[in-house]
Amino acid sequence: MTAPVARRGFSAESLGELIERRDEPEWMRERRRAAWQTYQDIPMPTQQDEEWRRTSLRRLKLDDVEPYSEGSYASHTGHAGKTLVPPAERDEVFGGFIGLRDAARVEYRLSDDLRAKGVIFTDLQTAVREHSDLVEKYFMTCCVPASDSKFAALHGAFWDNGVFLYVPRGVAVEEPLRAVTQANLQGRSSLAHTLIVLESDSQATFGEDFISSEGERQGFSSRVLEIILKPGAKLHYIGIQRWGRAVYDFHTERAVLERDTNVVLQSVELGSALSKGRVEARLEGDGANAKLLGLYIEDGDQHLDRYTLQDHIGAHGVSDLLFKGVLAGKARSVYSGLIRVHPKAKGTGAYQQNRNLLLSHHARADSIPNLEIAENDIIGCSHGATVGKVDEEQLFYLMCRGLTRLEATHLIVEGFVDPIVEVTPIASLRDSLRQEIQERVNTVQAED
Repeated sequence: MTAPVARRGFSAESLGELIERRDEPEWMRERRRAAWQTYQDIPMPTQQDEEWRRTSLRRLKLDDVEPYSEGSYASHTGHAGKTLVPPAERDEVFGGFIGLRDAARVEYRLSDDLRAKGVIFTDLQTAVREHSDLVEKYFMTCCVPASDSKFAALHGAFWDNGVFLYVPRGVAVEEPLRAVTQANLQGRSSLAHTLIVLESDSQATFGEDFISSEGERQGFSSRVLEIILKPGAKLHYIGIQRWGRAVYDFHTERAVLERDTNVVLQSVELGSALSKGRVEARLEGDGANAKLLGLYIEDGDQHLDRYTLQDHIGAHGVSDLLFKGVLAGKARSVYSGLIRVHPKAKGTGAYQQNRNLLLSHHARADSIPNLEIAENDIIGCSHGATVGKVDEEQLFYLMCRGLTRLEATHLIVEGFVDPIVEVTPIASLRDSLRQEIQERVNTVQAED
């Protein structure tokens, strides 16, 4: 049965309808209302704001999208009952899998072994009801509060579903966990929230996809990822955005790291008309380590604006960032990164690199790395950025060995992106990503 359709636009009335539909504890209802008030108090960003100077929102039409639409994907597309596990990964052994369609959980499994160890891996709506105390403690409190930005506040009010992962102290989740969020974003919205909490000396690997089909009507996405790692915890996270070309995607991904923690935060952006996001690591505890990896492939008139922050608060922390972009057509990317070292963050080592490869005369990449250092006793902080076209000497060398110009370009692009793809922790996902990128470059070259 098709779920009722929400009114269009984000408003106090539509929020009231959403709250009435949900079986949520009062604390979450109050948190939604408070987030809505925060959203109203924060002005919509404009190009007068430094962070938004290179990204325009004039084509964003929030009043035209449905703020929520639960459980309707299958009935509209005929996908009811079909697994959301990507075809290339169906022989992979996962510790758990969650499939969401238009905010409704349609697929779920978790191994008996992980259940017995106290691991919680479920959709966020279920977690709010069944693990209320845990979610209340961490949901948009210490990591990404609603006051963080205009779109974080909107997310806090209207989030629809997502994933909650909790790993108890000392538990190592050996098999990867996986989630797929699929949405019909034809004039609709998706506000997915991922909340990950790893207790002391625990570890896990988690990958998730965000997918929608192509369409002409504008869609809207506002995503939040919160990662909280307790002392000694280790996490490898990879998120892949594959929204359709009419979607406006806004997101915040942030990890809060306590003492002696390790995180790999890997972000792959392949879709959307406009993507504006933050990827941040806050190294609060001594000896925390963060590796931030990003890959974006843009063509046509896609626009991507990415801000990264390596925020060193504790001593002897190490952060390493590598973001790479491949741009074709009239695509544009904006990268702005900051390494910030606080007073008393002794022994810090921080490195930041953004590299961009242009496959078209019309593509453009802006790269703006920054340092802000308030402590003298550090190992070192450095940053670098490159923007360039495919090297003609490399092309000539490869073509002299029998390759066509197109084949040589493919080989160079493959070598350029592979350092990001290679570290993907799920073998079948790594292989399918390579194949998808190769097909994408083939299409791009045919257009150019």
